Amino acid sequence: MKNFEGFGLSPALAKSLVHMKYEAPTPIQAQAIPLALDGHDIMGTAQTGTGKTAAFAIPLIEKLLTNPKGSALVLTPTRELGKQIMEIMHQLLGPKSNIKTAFIIGGEPMGKQLKQLRARPRLIIGTPGRINDHLERGTMMLNDTGFLVLDETDRMLDMGFTVQLEKIFKYMPEKRQTLMFSATLPKNILKLSEKYLSNPKRVSVGEVNIVAQNIKQEVIRIEQDKKYKELMLQLHDRSGSVIVFVKTKYGADKMAKNLRRDGFTSDALHGDLRQSKRDRVMQSFRKQNFRVLIATDIAARGLDVPHIEHVVNYDLPQVAEDFIHRMGRTARAGAQGSAISFVSNQDGRKWSAIERLLNPNAANDKGADRSKSSQKPKRKRPNNKKRYYRGKKKAA
Repeated sequence: MKNFEGFGLSPALAKSLVHMKYEAPTPIQAQAIPLALDGHDIMGTAQTGTGKTAAFAIPLIEKLLTNPKGSALVLTPTRELGKQIMEIMHQLLGPKSNIKTAFIIGGEPMGKQLKQLRARPRLIIGTPGRINDHLERGTMMLNDTGFLVLDETDRMLDMGFTVQLEKIFKYMPEKRQTLMFSATLPKNILKLSEKYLSNPKRVSVGEVNIVAQNIKQEVIRIEQDKKYKELMLQLHDRSGSVIVFVKTKYGADKMAKNLRRDGFTSDALHGDLRQSKRDRVMQSFRKQNFRVLIATDIAARGLDVPHIEHVVNYDLPQVAEDFIHRMGRTARAGAQGSAISFVSNQDGRKWSAIERLLNPNAANDKGADRSKSSQKPKRKRPNNKKRYYRGKKKAA
């Protein structure tokens, strides 16, 4: 499919796509949208940053616009991802749409959500925990919800939402259309799809457990106590926005504070922040008011910020699959990006798990990549591009 006109969408949705400057469908959209419009269940996988959100959002909105009855539910693992999806849905619906929506996530006042639910929304986007809260209270009904989307399903299962998801399925009609999307495909997702999807069409674009080819990767073998000094050197030698992944919430706050002290504009994003604070941090980062975002794995999935040029794995992820999702925060929509991974002596098992995920045959290639990984990165002279420094640079 060369353009979106070939899908035969309703005039209102076609107009929204033109306004959003959607021209040619990505491979995942070209495969998934026609199947979804025909009513098929879908099990979809594609590398992060390939347009999965629009692959389910476009057919969902088309169903709502062309059918006066029925509602749709989209489940996401995090509030940030849910908010991004809702923004895209509102753009697709257009400013004059009379279809009401509800955003049901943890960390926000119940009163606000109850008001949205009393308005009888036809589109609900939320996280499994808070959706279940409303179902158990009787403040939400899903008996007419014939369209269900599970986005970043592997992450929801990693976060322990399996029981929550199964509870939600019980409140929904058995006859429904279910779209399940994920960037990786572990065995527990296959089991879930077999249980809750009806003859799903398999849609897969590219290899699943692989980092996008337009990301230049570097691995730095380093002692734990030398990481911060190396990070500052890397930040000095590079231009553009950076996301640095760390292990703990406390570590994120501490590093953001230290970087500000050392002359870099920086802020932290993690699960202990109130939703209003998280929104302010992300809004500021999107506007490029600061250069370095320090984040826990809450930002590893779904975070779509096109200007992120570099990903730094200061701490390796606890779950190997999250390495791929972290990488996907850069090189969005075909752009170029870079990624650096700090690997200390304590990271042996984690790094081995990541290597096995990326290359299952790596275990048989003894030391195949060892020499490359141990090389020190070449130092580049800082150029004159905008650096977002605040104050004078301090000595490392």
